[in-house]
Amino acid sequence: MAVEAAAESSLWADCLLPETERERSPVFSPLGEARHALGLETIYEGYLVHYGRPRLFAPPDDDTALLLGDYLYAHGVARISALHDVVAVADLSELISLCSQLRAEERDGDGPLWAATAALLGRGALDEARRALRLHADPAPLDRVARAAAGDEAVAAALAAHARRRVS
Repeated sequence: MAVEAAAESSLWADCLLPETERERSPVFSPLGEARHALGLETIYEGYLVHYGRPRLFAPPDDDTALLLGDYLYAHGVARISALHDVVAVADLSELISLCSQLRAEERDGDGPLWAATAALLGRGALDEARRALRLHADPAPLDRVARAAAGDEAVAAALAAHARRRVS
């Protein structure tokens, strides 16, 4: 992800953290299928650039952060689209949209949303749980489906890693 971004633009290269400061541990991709891992982590890095503490990048200002985050979103979605999985792309669209809604409304629930999306990406099994978060600010159904699909320990580890990167 970092190498491709740097090769694509000197602006992104200038945003990279020094090699020794980069955190390469995946957060949510271990919950799902390996074929989705790089795309999902690329989108998550974009989310962190917008709303948290990124693992690989340190944009110098808000304008660059907005552009870099959008670039990473687009590249992550493009990686998943290359798999020709329309349902997975729709799930990612819902993820990005709902995360933006949560942040705009200053509500919690992004962790369970990320976990459930990673665990069930492309399976068409998230509508009810996402609806509970969107309409009732209830992330519990998302947490339940994530844990049922990926296991309690894996989800707990992902949520703990996410909490360390999240900025309120």
